[in-house]
Amino acid sequence: MATKETKQLFCIFPFFCFFFSFIAQNTIPHMAYPLSTSSRWIVDENGQRIKLACANWPSHLQPVVAEGLSKQPVDALAKKIVEMGFNCVRLTWPLDLMTNETLANNVTVRQSFQSFGLNDDIVGFQTNNPSIIDLSLIEAFKMVVTTLGNNDVMVILDNHLTKPGWCCSNNDGNGFFGDRFFDPTVWTAALSKMAATFDGVSNVIGMSLRNELRGPKQNVNDWFKYMQQGAEAVHSANKNVLVILSGINFDTDLSFVRSRPVNLSFSKKLVFELHWIGNNGGFLLNKGFPLFLSEFGIDERGQNANDDHYFGCLTGWAAENDVDWSLWALTGSYYLRQGVVGLNEYYGALDTDWNSVRNSSFLQKLYLLQSSLQGPGPRIDAYNLVLHPLTGLCLVRSLNDKTMLTLGPCNSSEPWSYTKKTLKIKDQSLCLQSNGPKNRITMTRTSCSRPDSKWETISASRMHLASTTSNKTSLCLDVDATNNVVANACKCLSGLWERLPLCSLLALIPVMEMGSRLLERENRIGNPGQRLRSHFDLRKSDSANGESLSLIPGKTRIPYLDSHSLYSYTQEGVVSHTFDLPDSRLSITLSLCPNSHPAMAFFGSLISSDKDTKKEKPLKLPPINKDQMLKRFERTLVGRALLPEV
Repeated sequence: MATKETKQLFCIFPFFCFFFSFIAQNTIPHMAYPLSTSSRWIVDENGQRIKLACANWPSHLQPVVAEGLSKQPVDALAKKIVEMGFNCVRLTWPLDLMTNETLANNVTVRQSFQSFGLNDDIVGFQTNNPSIIDLSLIEAFKMVVTTLGNNDVMVILDNHLTKPGWCCSNNDGNGFFGDRFFDPTVWTAALSKMAATFDGVSNVIGMSLRNELRGPKQNVNDWFKYMQQGAEAVHSANKNVLVILSGINFDTDLSFVRSRPVNLSFSKKLVFELHWIGNNGGFLLNKGFPLFLSEFGIDERGQNANDDHYFGCLTGWAAENDVDWSLWALTGSYYLRQGVVGLNEYYGALDTDWNSVRNSSFLQKLYLLQSSLQGPGPRIDAYNLVLHPLTGLCLVRSLNDKTMLTLGPCNSSEPWSYTKKTLKIKDQSLCLQSNGPKNRITMTRTSCSRPDSKWETISASRMHLASTTSNKTSLCLDVDATNNVVANACKCLSGLWERLPLCSLLALIPVMEMGSRLLERENRIGNPGQRLRSHFDLRKSDSANGESLSLIPGKTRIPYLDSHSLYSYTQEGVVSHTFDLPDSRLSITLSLCPNSHPAMAFFGSLISSDKDTKKEKPLKLPPINKDQMLKRFERTLVGRALLPEV
């Protein structure tokens, strides 16, 4: 039994560890730029799906400097973005950065802060980013882009508004073509200049032409006229970037392109974006266009039940359709927002120190969304996950009783098949069976043809999976207070979520296995078809003291910790799992302990133990270079071992 001191020592060096990830297609360290579109997917030059899992990083407010740089070094923030599982930043900018030469080129970061009396930020900036504070605003902006690129983070340049400041209102003069601060000719020229500025900068993969078009002047004809002009201007100046078009009514409506297509001289670069998913834009996926959910989020203090319901519904839809997205926001606080210095951003992934995660349980809800679940190309092996959107967890079999189900990390879920209304573990005869209201769901081999083993979606949200009881009433899959999967009366079928404390939402999420080419290119260990195992070989050698083992990259599957154990780490510290090696006297103990942040994965060790003598020896791990690991670390879910190159 490890002592408290041993556990503390064991967790000191979090980077000397096994990094775990779920499905590998979502990240980009060796991606072939530039990106393009293939039907509804964004792909690299090799045709591999590249899923955008972004965070919004505001740089459009009055100082015209990327937020947070007075709190943390820019390189540390770039690494933090990767650590949290994002592969992309939607970096906002005001049009004045390209049209006001004095502002862009003759005002330094220091001078900008001085003009607003932000003296504390000057001190912090001098400490954390001394090489940037005396750069011009445009050069500081470029430095942020460069640093993100050095950390394999993609960038989408988002023209957020014209005059620096907070966005948005119907009457702020920035809303639509012809408004006081929105001259279409000036806007088009500025887009062209920004595109040319970053031509050849490979991690700048897209440009969003304008954020949240709105206001009394908005109309469809002008939208087509000017958005097409802006798209052509961007493509003419920089043929590498994706061109991203937003809708009207604060970017909630693209319904008008259903019957009237956008007419451009180029192809395979057009992406549409929305800030609200519904009938006004979701149809684009079926029309063969990528749909980018470019702003969504909630108050991360967790005090609003309606926020939780909305977010659960949205994440369920986003996972089922595997859309590209960008969280609002990365921001922990603002230098200056609407006259308030240091305003706390409660929608921000980071806290006000720009280092701590504001709400780790909220990040957990994004884990599955950060994985690439579908894409173009041949279907090697398709299956389903059953997601509980309110927690971001999936159905897994219980550690203590494999006939029972509970919630656990989605990467600990076995693959499910759903045919003829029967929900089975893929390639097995085990199916889901209801046992009456408020009772736990069980797995059965003998009753899969009964009505209580038939499940169908019964709501427009497709997040109510219901079976029929003997008295012809419907019971939905639900989760009790201890995360056990039960059958309960179906709730929220009419969508009146605000009247109910919790809704029985569980969504079938299709997953398409894409093969191992991307894995090989990223020097990862494992086959995406074996999602839940760590892959490496244990090299056996003889010695005077008996058998010993060394860990080397390979293909051997090592049994994984059950999701119960993985999920209990936050309460119990180090968790261990011991298993015997076939045809050997040795047993192996895999131990894990949490890093300072759960999204950063785990520190791990392997201990071999002779079954006869009980003598223990640590396995030899391959050398790990911390900087290399950070650069290659992309996605953080418990499940697959990511080993360094050896």
